[in-house]
Amino acid sequence: MEFIIALFIFSTSATITPGPNNIMLMTSGLNFGALKTLPHYLGVCVGFPAMVVLLGLGFGFLFERFPVLHQVIQLIGILYLLYLSWLIANAAPSTLDAEQVKPLTFFQAVLFQWVNPKAWIMATGAIAAFTSESADIFIAVLIIALTFLVVTFPCSGLWLFFGVWLKKLFKNPAHQKTFNRLMACLLVLSIMPGTYDLIRNLIN
Repeated sequence: MEFIIALFIFSTSATITPGPNNIMLMTSGLNFGALKTLPHYLGVCVGFPAMVVLLGLGFGFLFERFPVLHQVIQLIGILYLLYLSWLIANAAPSTLDAEQVKPLTFFQAVLFQWVNPKAWIMATGAIAAFTSESADIFIAVLIIALTFLVVTFPCSGLWLFFGVWLKKLFKNPAHQKTFNRLMACLLVLSIMPGTYDLIRNLIN
């Protein structure tokens, strides 16, 4: 029981805090509304627990054996998030419904977890903290993934609906433009720990 409580507290605190997923969901909620952002939201809620399962059941060993793979994924993730930040910062309210600016699809959000620095920290941290050699690794990883599955829906949902609420508040296009630029800056700041980790690994 203590294991479940500790895991629940860890997963809740990790999931509800600001990060690329939550910042992008809130921004998408403001710019596109809840319905159009729903596939993105479901992709986050399903994609991250799936990542935990894959890392816990073998992918982690692969990346430990071939660290360069992890570094390549980190670099792709950083570059992709910088690109998304640029799109968000330069998306004028009048063009948000244009073909070139759209919310992420379900599968894009699922795949995005693998280039999301915070997702890597959360997944590897949870696996390291809540698995042991004395316990069945398969059962432990499934429990961790199921806990994140349960927790992510309400935690990420709060960010999405906060964005939708802000959409009603920001009637002035200039305010919406300012919000987008602020979120772009926060998105860049959210990848700083991952960037530092990548640079440190490359130097060492």
